[in-house]
Amino acid sequence: MDAGEVAELGADSWAVTLAPRLAQFTAVARHEHVTRAAQELGMPQPTLSRAVVRLEADLGVALFARHGRTLSLTPAGRAFLAATERALTDLERATESVRADVDPAAGKVAFGFLHTLGSETVPGLIRSFRADHPRVRFQLVQNYGEAMIERLRAGDLDLCLTSPVPDYPDLVARRLDEQKLRLVVPDDHPLAARKRIRLAEAAGELFVTLEPGYGLRRITDALCAEAGFTPRVAFEGEEAETLRGLVAAGLGVALLPPPAVPRPGVAELTVTAPRAVREIGVAWLDGHPDTPPVAAFKKFLLSRRGRLLPR
Repeated sequence: MDAGEVAELGADSWAVTLAPRLAQFTAVARHEHVTRAAQELGMPQPTLSRAVVRLEADLGVALFARHGRTLSLTPAGRAFLAATERALTDLERATESVRADVDPAAGKVAFGFLHTLGSETVPGLIRSFRADHPRVRFQLVQNYGEAMIERLRAGDLDLCLTSPVPDYPDLVARRLDEQKLRLVVPDDHPLAARKRIRLAEAAGELFVTLEPGYGLRRITDALCAEAGFTPRVAFEGEEAETLRGLVAAGLGVALLPPPAVPRPGVAELTVTAPRAVREIGVAWLDGHPDTPPVAAFKKFLLSRRGRLLPR
């Protein structure tokens, strides 16, 4: 509907279903005739007449002046009509919007994911899903794990891919895959010629990490603790590829997932001990009803268990 358009008020109108008294008043006001308005709404004329009288009584305002079988709006009625037409038009639009979002073929999925999954993993997933669901729409949100969980709880997201796999009583989470982490060092670093390394050998290095609150930061701290040391953090950031750039600039080393595209200026070493991986899982709010498109995408993600990430 265009900005100046008002809601149609046929018997099948959502405005008639959801706000019948306002729709009845508006129909009578437009026609200035109860019988014709009743025909448009598909209801008996006496029922409509009584409804209008009750509305005026409840408001304590005369909305119409009666002239035999015809009616005309009073000044109060004209003011009320302008407001009700806006309200009914907004109601029709809102109804059409929420019904479109749950359409099985063309509805919407609000999907959150980690920044590190955005360049390759998520586009590939959506491309595969849309092969069978070509009209489903996505609202995509990139963020760190805890922020996405808060958006799940607020109802802003239907599903999110995150790491570590969350363990909260109000969420349902399923492990889908795991991703090896590498120790990334500058290409002129003494360790750069190595293919493999025990993490304990990096105990004396300066680290660049994600900020506290990020899942990968928690994993980094836990792996270093398992290797017997607390990392000395030189720089903290918000995005893994920025950290890789800091490593390339010689500002430290980092534990990172593999890049989508190899980054010059760094060497990436396999960590042999401790086992350096991060689990990737999908989470959703427990008890939250799924729309058909969300249910279809959730089923698709769960079917990718063990093969979520590019190999």
